[in-house]
Amino acid sequence: MGGTFDLGLLADLASSLQSFVRAFVGIYVPLIFAYVLLSWIRLPYSGIAAAVQRFLDEVCRPYLNLFRGRIPTLGPLDLSPMVAVIVLLVAAGLVNRLIEALL
Repeated sequence: MGGTFDLGLLADLASSLQSFVRAFVGIYVPLIFAYVLLSWIRLPYSGIAAAVQRFLDEVCRPYLNLFRGRIPTLGPLDLSPMVAVIVLLVAAGLVNRLIEALL
């Protein structure tokens, strides 16, 4: 009886971890897109817009800086955010498969 409880607990933990990874990526990818869009568009200054831009900068820039300078640009287009999103999606898929394989 104790063995099935432990297996059920591990299955629940794995499911929770997979849900967390999916939720994290589901939130982080749109934040990256918002960061890129707001870098192209100059909004009129307001306290709320400045706070949103500061938040996006603090959340997205460290991850995007891992790719900047390593990925060549196409004229004025910086491809590093696109590569960063692809790497994030692939990594999330690999992590979820790894979690599933461990059970």
